[in-house]
Amino acid sequence: MKKTIILMFVFMMTACSANTEPSQTLTQDETGSTIETRFAPPPGFQRAVEDEGSFAFYLRSLPLKPKSAKVKYYDGREKANPGVYIAVVDMPISKRDLQQCADAVIRLKGEWLYAQKRYDEIKFNFVADGKPRYYKDYAKGDYSYEKFLKYMDWVFAYANTASLHDELRPVKDFSDMRAGDVFVQKGRPYGHAVIVVDTAQNAAGEKVYMLAQSYMPAQETQLLQNPKNPKLSPWYELKDGIIYTPEWTFYPQDLRRF
Repeated sequence: MKKTIILMFVFMMTACSANTEPSQTLTQDETGSTIETRFAPPPGFQRAVEDEGSFAFYLRSLPLKPKSAKVKYYDGREKANPGVYIAVVDMPISKRDLQQCADAVIRLKGEWLYAQKRYDEIKFNFVADGKPRYYKDYAKGDYSYEKFLKYMDWVFAYANTASLHDELRPVKDFSDMRAGDVFVQKGRPYGHAVIVVDTAQNAAGEKVYMLAQSYMPAQETQLLQNPKNPKLSPWYELKDGIIYTPEWTFYPQDLRRF
């Protein structure tokens, strides 16, 4: 009896450890400095062909910190990694508790448009009235990066998952998922948002994708692990049903597009 109990205890401890340790993916190149160069698609899959100036191309080209890097909160503290993320996007954040989940999505979209000098297109809705606030109106002719970051903080303070959800349009066909699409729930009182940063497909038409997020409190953007399929992680299979991420659960109807 004692031997049986001991064996059961060892089995339970092993199972718990397997659920909390970071996944050991076979597709990781530790020397890669971007999402594309560090994480190859699963065997038999090819990345979608993206135009060099597109938002999708920008996302897969996001710079990553070294493999050993930990996610930092806005105040410099480190976020522990119990199987949540596999890489950290190398993009400084404000020292205020502002860049949370929806804000990280807004930041990436804004950074891409800013890099393209498409200043007139940089706008995001406020939750109070659902109306957009334009960067060009805020900048008043000062298109410096410092001014852009101040605009971002201003938006972060008055936008959230509810305003982002309503600003985006639903993706009617889940199989049509693209990089740049967003899983977003309004939530009561809190929602969450994660962004699709890359996709790949095989000859049979099956698709996989990767997700990135920030969270609460404000923290650096991170590439998520796949808690339900560690062998595929950080890729997720595109199938109907529940999408389990390490810190939230989404559904196909939560997918929306800028």
